[in-house]
Amino acid sequence: MFIFIFQTIWLFIDDFAGKGLDIVIIGKFFFFMMPSLTEKVLPLTVILASILTFGTLAENYEFAAMKASGISLQRSMLSLIIFMVGLGGVTFYFANSVIPASEQKIYNMRRNIAKVKPAAAIEKGVFSDFEGMSIKVDEKYGEKDRFLKNVIIHQKTPANVNSTVIKAKTGELISSEESELIQLVLRDGHDYRDMDKKKSTEKRKYPFTQTHFEIYRMNIEIPEMEQDLEEENVSNREKMKNVSRLIKDMDSLETDNKRIVQAFSKNIVYRMGGFIPLTPKDTAASKKMKLLKEKEPSSKETTVEKNSIDTLKAENEIQEEVKIDSLSNSTEVDEKTPPTDIITLFKDWQKVQVMNSAKNSVSNIMTSIEGKKQELGKRYEIHRRHIFSLHDKYALALSCIILFFVGAPLGAIIRKGGIGLPMVIAILLFLVYYFLGVFAENYSYKGNIHPIIGAWLPSMVMLPLGIYLTRQATADQGMMNFGNIIDLFKRLFSKKDKTEEE
Repeated sequence: MFIFIFQTIWLFIDDFAGKGLDIVIIGKFFFFMMPSLTEKVLPLTVILASILTFGTLAENYEFAAMKASGISLQRSMLSLIIFMVGLGGVTFYFANSVIPASEQKIYNMRRNIAKVKPAAAIEKGVFSDFEGMSIKVDEKYGEKDRFLKNVIIHQKTPANVNSTVIKAKTGELISSEESELIQLVLRDGHDYRDMDKKKSTEKRKYPFTQTHFEIYRMNIEIPEMEQDLEEENVSNREKMKNVSRLIKDMDSLETDNKRIVQAFSKNIVYRMGGFIPLTPKDTAASKKMKLLKEKEPSSKETTVEKNSIDTLKAENEIQEEVKIDSLSNSTEVDEKTPPTDIITLFKDWQKVQVMNSAKNSVSNIMTSIEGKKQELGKRYEIHRRHIFSLHDKYALALSCIILFFVGAPLGAIIRKGGIGLPMVIAILLFLVYYFLGVFAENYSYKGNIHPIIGAWLPSMVMLPLGIYLTRQATADQGMMNFGNIIDLFKRLFSKKDKTEEE
């Protein structure tokens, strides 16, 4: 824990350095960070402690004495196995209750720092992003560094264009824990704004406005928790939830995603107009026609049918003549080969209009699909994060038991205690476990692998290794018998030489 706390200090050094925070607030922050670090600390602790303990026992010939007394390796590990099962249960409770509460505490603490000490987000001498604008001050002084000197503010439009520059000689940040607003009071300054004119002539006459002010008050709203999480770091949102909340939110997210996809697909279908709903087939009428065909027609029926067929033929001929007459003005129609492409039915100038209209409609549809694809990609990623976080809580508890069965037999095999070789082996195994978890987490977030597989992948890789090492330690064998491998190669080469001599 001491090592990982120092790693956390280096990660958050930019957030605390030069912000005017006292040592008590920083100490509370790292205290609340400790439960989140147990996801990394606990697996390394288990594998290191098991290797050191059983390596020391094997080095001092304690296992030899146990085996001479009729005590097997599994019997000597029984008490620790029971302890590790209990530790796995405690770990699951920790991951389900304590870690979400600590994540909530960390976020609330950072939010309170922004309320009580908003100047902590502003560094002197450089431009700092402060609630949607860039602000630079030459000096901060007074209580909680709330008084500012030589303030320069750049405000950007939604199109990320720098349209407003505000300069003031002094400023003051006013905030409280009860209010959701931060008030920035500027004194003795100027306001420069670019004029957004539709006509270029008006823009040339009045390109910008300049305003002098004695007091200028800006009310800045602190973003809500859910909005802030979605904008800054989505991963914190699911870590604040326990198992029951994750399951509930996963169902609601999946339902919302399906509803959005169905609504969008219907919208695209209506915009395209290419999928016309077919009328249902009248099965009763088709059966009736089939029965009439099966009956033998009488002479009257045949004459009626002939007359009806003749009339139908005449009507078809008349319709074809009308079509040919209507199309004769635009295109030459071949009576033998009817047109196979619908575009040939139009005139030349109409063809250009139809093609341009089709291209524009398709490009508009593709643009809306790309935009919706990005939106759905974010929503799907949030859903995958929830699935991963749910299974990661169970995988963390089981990984402690699995890593114990990796470290304990390995310590008995290497027969070495102390902080030397066991420490190196434990760190190497932990790095394999840790990097597998990091890669699996990133791939599962992006949808390259299923989140369930990503959560369980490190444990799935370590489980066969634990089974193999336990079998080798039980049989009092090493990890790999290199002598047998060398003898196998010798036999293969000797057989090859004999065949060449023959």
